[in-house]
Amino acid sequence: MRPRERRETSERDLFRSRLDQIIDMKHALVKLGRAIDWGFLEQTFGAVYTDKPGQPPLPTRLMAGLAILKHTYDLSDEALCDRWVENPYFQYFCGEEFFQHALMFDRSSLTRWRQRMGADKLKALLQESLAVATRTDAMKPSDLARVVIDTTVQPKAVMFPTDAKLLNRARERLVRLTKKLGVSLRQSYARIGKLALIKHQRYAHAHQFKRANRSLRKLKTLLGRVIRDIERRIVGNEDLREAFVRPLFLARRVLEQERRQRGRKVYSLHAPEVECIGKGKAHRPYEFGVKVSIATTVKHSAGGQFVAHATALPGNPYDGHTLGTVIPLMQALIGNILDRCITDAGYRGHNAPPDHKFKVYTSGQKRRITPQIKREFKRRAAIEPVIGHLKEHHRMGRNYLAHASGDAINAVLAAAGYNFRRLLAWLRFLLLRILIALGLAAQLKLA
Repeated sequence: MRPRERRETSERDLFRSRLDQIIDMKHALVKLGRAIDWGFLEQTFGAVYTDKPGQPPLPTRLMAGLAILKHTYDLSDEALCDRWVENPYFQYFCGEEFFQHALMFDRSSLTRWRQRMGADKLKALLQESLAVATRTDAMKPSDLARVVIDTTVQPKAVMFPTDAKLLNRARERLVRLTKKLGVSLRQSYARIGKLALIKHQRYAHAHQFKRANRSLRKLKTLLGRVIRDIERRIVGNEDLREAFVRPLFLARRVLEQERRQRGRKVYSLHAPEVECIGKGKAHRPYEFGVKVSIATTVKHSAGGQFVAHATALPGNPYDGHTLGTVIPLMQALIGNILDRCITDAGYRGHNAPPDHKFKVYTSGQKRRITPQIKREFKRRAAIEPVIGHLKEHHRMGRNYLAHASGDAINAVLAAAGYNFRRLLAWLRFLLLRILIALGLAAQLKLA
C-alpha cells in the first residue's frame, strides 16, 4: 500500500504547542526543510509501492528526512532515534507539527526503508540536494557542466583479515550453526582451535615463521575435519543441506584459497563481497571495501564544493574503465551534458563514451590543452578534501550497511549528506548577511 503523506494542516491542540510556535523559524534546518521539494521525493519513492490493501508504510517525508539527517550529522541509526526524540528541529524537518515525546517509528524501519528503495531510488536525494543548491543560489546550473572525477575506497566494517583468523572464524561459525540446528559433531575443536590461533599470532609476532606456518596448517586441518564431519551428518536431509550450503561454500573457499592466487578471495565471512584494493598509499597499502567514484564541480560555487555524483564500483575496476559507466549515470542524474571532465593520471586509456572521448582531460596531458584548461587542472586537487569530508563526517569512512547493495546505498547517502551540510552552512551565511544588512540600515537611520 502507498504511504499516507503528511500535509501542513495548521491544526491546533489545547494541550500541545505547535512546533512552529516554539522553535526559531529562521533556523537553517527549518529553511532547508522548506526549500526541499518533498513532492518530488514522494513521487519518486512512491513508485516503489503499489495500491494493494495492507498496512500503509511510514510517510515519505519522515523516512527521507531521517536519511538526510543521519548522513548530514554522521549519526548511527540508534543515535538518530535518540536525537529525533529530543530535538524539535529534527521533528519539524521530518514533517511533524507537534512535538513528539516518543518515537513514531522503529529503528529497524530505517533499514527496511533503505533496502526497499535501493541505491537507484535514493539518488533522488542527491539530485534534490543539487536542485536546492541552484534554487538558493548556492550553485549555478552551469557549474555542473564541468566536473572533476576521482575514485576512492569505501572501507567495510570488517576486521583486518589474516589467514589464521579467517580459518578459525569459519570453524566457529560452522560449529555455532550446528548447535543451533541440533547437529551433533564428533568434535568442535573449540579449545584446540583457539590455542592454535594464539600460537600462530605469537609466533608471527616473534618472526618464528616456521612455527607460525605449523600452527596455520593445524587450523586448516581442524576446519577441514569440521567440514567433512558436517557433510557426513547432513547426507539425505534436504532441509539441513539447504541451511548449510552457503556456510560450507564460504568455509571451503577460505580453506582452499592461497596467498598469491588470482581472482576473488574471501576477506570476511559476514561480508564476502569485500574486496582488497590498493591505492598506492604509504600509510595504508591495502584497504578492504569497495571502490567508489566521486565527481565534484570544477568551480568553487558560492555555497562551496558540491558533489555532483557518487556511485559504488564493485569488482575493483581500473579507474579509466569506469568512465563508460559513470558519465552516462552522471548526465542522467544532473540532467545536463558534461562539457569537460578533469581527472588524474590514473584515467589514462579511458573508455569514455564516444561523445566524450575528447572531453576528458588527464593530469600530465600536453595535447589539446588551452590556458583555461591549465587553470582548471589546478582545481583537480580540490576533490581530495571533499573525499576527506565524506569519509570523516558523512559515514563513508566505515560502511556498516550489509551486502553489496549497502555499499551502493551508503555511497549515495554520504554524498547527499555532504551536499545538505553545505546547504545548511550556506543558509546560515545568508541569514548572517541579512542580519548585517538590517543592522547597517538601522545605524544609517539613527545617523
